Amino acid sequence: QVQLVESGGGLVQAGGSLRLSCAAAGFTFNSVSMSWVRQAPGKGLELVASIDKTATKMAYTDSVKGRFTISRDNDKNIVTLQMTSLEAEDTAVYYCALGWGKQGSRGTGTQVTVSA
Repeated sequence: QVQLVESGGGLVQAGGSLRLSCAAAGFTFNSVSMSWVRQAPGKGLELVASIDKTATKMAYTDSVKGRFTISRDNDKNIVTLQMTSLEAEDTAVYYCALGWGKQGSRGTGTQVTVSA
């Protein structure tokens, strides 16, 4: 079955950086798009970034453009989210998700907390 395991979250000061990773298994990784989504306290699920199967097309929500970068390694079945210039508003549980968008299967998530 689909297995997605996120790691790399933590507590960081505003302006800092974190790199999230997601290890994927149980499906043909290089045949699907992947996404990162997040859920802030008291809010709904938000699509953060998506990447197509060959890493030739990426998309970001407006609030993270220029600060976050999504990438993937199809040899290692890993998708990453490099986050820079973090803001308090980025505090959330971050999930990697199967497919392009927020509706696919997700992992258990990794907490990112940005202190002001």
